[in-house]
Amino acid sequence: MLSMSDISVRIAGRLLIDHGTAQIVPGARVGLIGRNGAGKSTLFQAIRGELPLETGSIGIPPRWRIGSLAQEAPNGPESLIEVVLRADLERNALLTEAEIAHDPHRIADIQTRLVDIDAHSAPARAAAILSGLGFSTAEQARACSEFSGGWRMRVALAATLFAAPDLLLLDEPTNYLDLEGTLWLEDHLANYPRTVIVISHDRDLLDSSVDQILHLDRGRLTLYRGSYSSYEEQRATREMLDAKHAKRQDAERKRLQAFVDRFKAKASKARQAQSRVKMLEKMKPVAALIRQEVREISFPAPEKRLSPPIIAVDGVSVGYDRKHPVLNRVTLRIDDDDRIALLGANGNGKSTLVKLLAGRLAPFSGKITRADKLAVAYFAQHQLDELNEDGSPYDHVRKLMPDAPESKVRGRVGAIGFSGKAGDTLVKSLSGGEKARLLLGLATFFGPHMIILDEPTNHLDIDSRAALAEAINEFPGAVIMVSHDRYLIDSCADRLWVVADRTVTPWDGDLDEYRRMVLSARGMQMRESEGNQRVPARAKTARNKAEKRVPLKQKISEAEAEIARIADIISKIDAALTLPDLFQRDPQQAARLGKARAGAASALQRAEEAWLEASSLHDEA
Repeated sequence: MLSMSDISVRIAGRLLIDHGTAQIVPGARVGLIGRNGAGKSTLFQAIRGELPLETGSIGIPPRWRIGSLAQEAPNGPESLIEVVLRADLERNALLTEAEIAHDPHRIADIQTRLVDIDAHSAPARAAAILSGLGFSTAEQARACSEFSGGWRMRVALAATLFAAPDLLLLDEPTNYLDLEGTLWLEDHLANYPRTVIVISHDRDLLDSSVDQILHLDRGRLTLYRGSYSSYEEQRATREMLDAKHAKRQDAERKRLQAFVDRFKAKASKARQAQSRVKMLEKMKPVAALIRQEVREISFPAPEKRLSPPIIAVDGVSVGYDRKHPVLNRVTLRIDDDDRIALLGANGNGKSTLVKLLAGRLAPFSGKITRADKLAVAYFAQHQLDELNEDGSPYDHVRKLMPDAPESKVRGRVGAIGFSGKAGDTLVKSLSGGEKARLLLGLATFFGPHMIILDEPTNHLDIDSRAALAEAINEFPGAVIMVSHDRYLIDSCADRLWVVADRTVTPWDGDLDEYRRMVLSARGMQMRESEGNQRVPARAKTARNKAEKRVPLKQKISEAEAEIARIADIISKIDAALTLPDLFQRDPQQAARLGKARAGAASALQRAEEAWLEASSLHDEA
């Protein structure tokens, strides 16, 4: 198992982990939680051996492979599927050696191992993971360098998952995903066959994907069995018991001390008094759980409510190129107290829609009507970079209140969440969560009628996300939100809109129904991806439009290369099977080689069918 025994880790003089101990059994799915800055990522570095331990030791089974998300997104001419396949180092090494090996016994060993690791199904498995994370079949064939940084980080996540390490370490993996990708990842992690530890502030992921919670709090590690909801119940019970124990201990301490004070001067009672003194010395104080108070988040109410609808959109087309609008024929209305969550994969136009509603993007056609004096607050993650790094929260608020007295400015800074000396901390010294709080306060500073929140939870911990949900629910105006955090949507939204197929439509069901639809659709995409190699051309009656954009010549070349590769594998397996002593020396290996040949023959048939289909389509074109 993964064993952390009495470990201490210090960074820049600060003790982040203080004599922490925990044992993680093989196959456990663990959620690592704790406040921002508690040391969760530091613990990952220690497990990977990247940081020295001040005390204690970390024991990892010697054959375990550790995998974690790369810090830098892949960026090169290779296709997405090639980048993901490259993550399986053993498969790549075996395939490379298989091309040059001549010794029949070594060829037999290589092909047997390829069967053991299910190497021939690797392309289908890689495609399934990419599909689950939101990449279409056509996109999987495109060069990695053609995608933005956020999408390339998804490719890095896909590669990490495909490698299927014995110990998978994921640090906030949903930060790069939309809701749909998050739903797929939750399902994937819930069925991960090996050990996984995931740092996350997403309650739904921690409830649906893990079976243990490892809490890092004030340097101490505590392992709880069960999901996050179970952890909350266990922690509340422990707090209550510890409080009762501390109360009883305090009463006992007072009783013993009273006996000592009364009889320590009497010779006849000196022995008994000294005994009580020793009992007091041995009495260890209860380490009562201390809950750190969460600074609340609040949005100032507008001075005056507006009559509904505050926004009406009728037949609008909008985007960045008039010839290719992102959204077409959009018709909707927003009332003054709506709570609307926008669903749909990244790239479908959610951000385009919120820019339209915020007045930051003009429509190409159609009509948009806004209530008179409508004030809209707009929060988006990229705005964090617009904060003045060398300024303080006080400086930012002072710019919005240039003529206000000092006391009022300080009061508003405190209301945002930066009271006292915290108001003078430079932005560059703030954590991501603190920057998000500051930006939320600045965006809503003047009491808007409508707040638009585009992924507001990325830098917030669990308690801060709960505070945000409470602030949204208490705000009297309208709120439009884009978020991959299902807890926030469940807690706040009363209407769901799906942005897909270049338009916006209401979703009549709840989030659970939407989740089932997403997983079903992505599972179907996975089966279609596999079927593209198995099903003859004459059986295909419908094809994805995006797939048609992949050059047919490229598909023909890829199929030909795959046919040549598999044919070479079959010839080497046949050579190994002809060894005169194989069946006597190792009948089990002979059986696995026979199975490998059957699998390779099936793969060859699929490759030939893919070549026939692409050639047929090319001839028709």
